[in-house]
Amino acid sequence: MILTQAVTYYLSEHPSIVSFRWSHTQSWGSTWSFLFYSIAAYLALSLFLHCALLLVLRRRDRPVPLGPVPAVHSLVMALLSATTFAGILLSSAAEIRDTRWLWRRSRLATSPFQWLLCFPLGTRPSGRVFFWSYMFYLSRFFHMIRTFFTILRRRKLSFAQLFNNSILTFMSFLWLEFSQSFQVLAILCTTLVYSVVYGYRFWTAIGLPSACFPFVVNCQIVLLWCNLACHVGFLLLQLIKGGCNGIGAWGINSVLNGAILLLFLKFYLKMHKKSSSPPASSSSSSPSGEAEGEKKATVKEKSL
Repeated sequence: MILTQAVTYYLSEHPSIVSFRWSHTQSWGSTWSFLFYSIAAYLALSLFLHCALLLVLRRRDRPVPLGPVPAVHSLVMALLSATTFAGILLSSAAEIRDTRWLWRRSRLATSPFQWLLCFPLGTRPSGRVFFWSYMFYLSRFFHMIRTFFTILRRRKLSFAQLFNNSILTFMSFLWLEFSQSFQVLAILCTTLVYSVVYGYRFWTAIGLPSACFPFVVNCQIVLLWCNLACHVGFLLLQLIKGGCNGIGAWGINSVLNGAILLLFLKFYLKMHKKSSSPPASSSSSSPSGEAEGEKKATVKEKSL
C-alpha cells in the first residue's frame, strides 16, 4: 500500500508534475529553432559517420565492436518507456478525476474516453499529462542513438530509419506546441510497445534466445494499427462534437503518419518477398549461422 502510494505520488502527484507548463523560456528543447537544429544535426552526424566509416574501414569486413553499449541502451529505453507509460496512465486517471465536474458543467466531454481522444478547444499544454508528453519528446533524442549503432555495426545508412526518427520527434513536438488531441492514447500505445520491444532487444543482446518469428516487426504492426485507430476515433469525434483541440497539428500528423505507413509497408513487402524466396546454397552461408543472424538483426534494426 505504501509502495503504491509512493509510486502514484512520484508519477502523478509530485508538484513538478502537477505544475508543469510547456514554455519556450522554461522548458529545455521547446523552441522551433532547437527542434530543427537538433534534427539537422542528427541527420548530418549520421551521414558523416556513415561516410567516415566507408573511408576509414572500407577494407574491414567485421562491424565495429560496441560491447555492452547497445544492451545498456535497450535496457534504459525499456525502463524509460515503462516509466512514461505508467506516468501518463496515472496522470490521465488523476486529470479525469479532477476535471470530471468541469465536463458536466460546461459539456466539454461526455466520457473519459472522449477526453483521451478529443481535448476540449482551448486546452493549454500544462499539467500532469503534458509533463509526460514532454518526457516522451525528450526520450526521442535518446532513441536516435540507436541509428549510430546501426551504422557502426553494418556501415549502412537507412533512409527509413532516419525519416522515422526525425518525423516522430517532430510530431511529439507538435503534440506539446499545439496541445494536440489523442496524444495520450498515442503515447500510451507507443511507450507500451517500446517497453516490450526494447526489453526484447536487451534480452537478445545479453545472449538469451530470440523469438522464432519477426517479433519487432509484429510489434510495429500492432503500433501502426493502434495509431490508425486513434486517428479514426479523433476524426469521428471532431465531426460529432464540432471541434477538438489541435486539429491543424492533427492534419500535419496524419500526412506524416501516412508517409511512415507507406515506408513500413514497402519494407514489410520487401521482407516478405525475401522470406518467400528460395534459400541460398549452403556454400554461401557460414556454418555458424552468422548470415542468418545478420538477416534477423537487419530486420530488427530497420523497424521501430
